[in-house]
Amino acid sequence: MSSMVATEPALRVSGLRKAYGARQAVADVGFELRPGEVLGLLGPNGAGKSTTVGIISGLTTPDAGQVQLRGGLSLSGDAAAYKRRIGLVPQDIALYEDLPARQNVALFGALYGLPAALLRRRVDEVLDQVGLLDRAADRPATFSGGMKRRLNIACALVHDPEIILLDEPTAGVDPQSRNAIFDHLEALKAAGKALIYTTHYMEEAERLADHLTIIDHGRVVARGTQAELFARLPAAQTLQVELDGEVSDAALAGLAGVRRSGQHLALSVTDIAADSAALLAELSRRGVAVRRLSSERATLEHVFLSLTGRQLRD
Repeated sequence: MSSMVATEPALRVSGLRKAYGARQAVADVGFELRPGEVLGLLGPNGAGKSTTVGIISGLTTPDAGQVQLRGGLSLSGDAAAYKRRIGLVPQDIALYEDLPARQNVALFGALYGLPAALLRRRVDEVLDQVGLLDRAADRPATFSGGMKRRLNIACALVHDPEIILLDEPTAGVDPQSRNAIFDHLEALKAAGKALIYTTHYMEEAERLADHLTIIDHGRVVARGTQAELFARLPAAQTLQVELDGEVSDAALAGLAGVRRSGQHLALSVTDIAADSAALLAELSRRGVAVRRLSSERATLEHVFLSLTGRQLRD
């Protein structure tokens, strides 16, 4: 295999636009995704994540822009062939509650035209992968929320797609189910699948995503690896100081960048060793005693809030 083919994106999205009346839901969104990678697509409520996923899956028609799979395949060409290479796990659970789990998965496989013998094998394979083979004859109406989410994933995988779109797949599930879903997604990544993952849980994106695209008001506000996004913060760590005894505001007056909350001080720092030593020396000079000192690493949530703000979107 040539190096050019090996590095060709599994998915290339460029210039996507979609408006609903006067509201621009998606405005010039673009990114690339390669086999064996997870792209975290993040944004506040109403930012355009689900609309973007809907366009890529073929459920929503864009006003402008292109979505191409490896080899140049697009919806404007052979739409059926395009959709066979995409698997979608929607935000809302999409199951037939009164059909057995096996028939739910088989129905989705039949929609993609899988031959009968292959379909039977794939149904059992994907149910086993998501830990539901022993419940194949049971109806989703009897399942927990986490089991339904896992069955939804099985339905999206039955036709063995190259690209899997997961729109908040862990919403409303317990920690055990969430961890099982993570393990499964990591196995799919290791098998060379390309995944797009939308979530409001920053710790999920930190665990799973190789690259991140953050959108707000329909536009891309940042993209890159986690390290590249962390580099956009003015400080990568916070120094936390707990004061010992009563300390007046006057004793702390003029300490640059230090924020006080009761008996606690916080200082954003770039060099934890040098800045800690300097702050402790200054506090000692002022006669301020310290009970406890700790540091906190910046998280993806800090990056997200610095880019999109703290204003409520609901």
